Formats: sequence, structure tokens, C-alpha cells
Amino acid sequence: MNINKNMIDKEKIIIRRVTNDDLPGMTAARLDYLREMQGDRPAAYLKELQLSLHLFFIQTIAEGSFFALLAEYEGKVLSYGGMILKKIPGDLNQSSYLEGDILNMYTLPEYRRKGISSLILENLLAEAEKMGASKVALHCSKDGEPLYRKYGFSDPVYPYLELTIKAKG
Repeated sequence: MNINKNMIDKEKIIIRRVTNDDLPGMTAARLDYLREMQGDRPAAYLKELQLSLHLFFIQTIAEGSFFALLAEYEGKVLSYGGMILKKIPGDLNQSSYLEGDILNMYTLPEYRRKGISSLILENLLAEAEKMGASKVALHCSKDGEPLYRKYGFSDPVYPYLELTIKAKG
């Protein structure tokens, strides 16, 4: 379907939850995102990763630890966004917390900078709030950083460090 990217009426964009029928498209979008961020990989590896991602989405959506939204316009999916929810032990203020990690934010390149990711993000944050999340975090590209800062995302209060553990073998 051809949509004039300059003539999108944001009022007609439908934001809805991803269903199992939408998973092939969301999986493909995740692969496109990863290739943009990390470069391409051999076809055999990408095929294996595609299957793994598809199974991950099926399992985590079914168990309720992941939800995803999409933006659709005139029957065409333009953007995706998802969130992993995790319960963590609390502190002296509260016995436990529900935190969200946004991932899989991806808009087709030809529809970027049209406010579509903002619609996805607003809906993800509203859903996280309804579910009782106390904090939401994400990794972002340099291009995406201004969007997230506009919505109040900031540098972590505590230093954030990570370690990549290499598989043995």
C-alpha cells in the first residue's frame, strides 16, 4: 500500500496492542532496528535470530512480562514500540517496584519525524502507569534521544554500568 508520507493525518493513526498476527512484522522491524544500530550479519544468523525473537515475543506476551503497541495508518503498520515489565525488590520506601524497559521502538524510515513515535511512546507510558510501574528506562539512538528527553527521560540518578558476558565455547 502506498501512503503519501507527507499527507499523514495523525488523527487517523490507530494505536493498538500487538497481537500474535502482528508478530512477523514486529520481528522484522526489530531486525531492521538491530541492523541500523549494529550493522548487518550473515543471513543464516539473521534467520536464526528471527525465529528466536518471534518465540520470545510469543512467550513473553503470553506470560504478561512484555507488551507491544503499533501505529497503523490506512491498514499499514508504520511504527512499533514494546516494554518489558519486571518486578524488582524494594527499598526502605516500598517493598517492591514494577519497572519497565522500553525496547523495540522502531518507525519505518520514510515515516520518521512525523510524530508517530511520540504517539507510541505516550501510549506505552500511559499503559505502564496503569499497570503500576514506578520507573521506565530505555536505550536510545542519538537520533531518538531528543524525543525521550522531551518526555522527561533523564540520565540515571545512580551510575549505570553494564558488563557484556561472553559465552564460553
